[in-house]
Amino acid sequence: MSSLGGSKDETPERKTVATTSSYNSAEENYDDEPDETVSERLWGLTEMFPEPLREFTGALVCLTTKGVKGLYRFSCNASWIFFTSSVILFAPVIFETERAQMEEMQKTQQKQVLLGPGSAMAAVTGPTPELPQVR
Repeated sequence: MSSLGGSKDETPERKTVATTSSYNSAEENYDDEPDETVSERLWGLTEMFPEPLREFTGALVCLTTKGVKGLYRFSCNASWIFFTSSVILFAPVIFETERAQMEEMQKTQQKQVLLGPGSAMAAVTGPTPELPQVR
């Protein structure tokens, strides 16, 4: 068999073992490379799409961003206008109601001091109705 040429080192079994060992060394070389970030991978994927589609997508993202920012700015301004107008419109009503309650409470306290506790309560609850006499 040795006369047919070739050595025992170059048998098909030896070749598969040699290729798998070189495959393992190639995997080890990939470990030395730094990992890609997600943004790098996405940027690499953009190359598979045609240029007009990439431009359209970029314009759409830019327009959406501007729209969201504009909507946010509008909502902030609208809420500021609404709440400040509410305070300006309703503050006098609240102050006037509070003033009227304070005046009523002062009148009640004055009556209580002058006439006693029973008269002050009668003024708050109102006069008690008298029942008709039964004959």
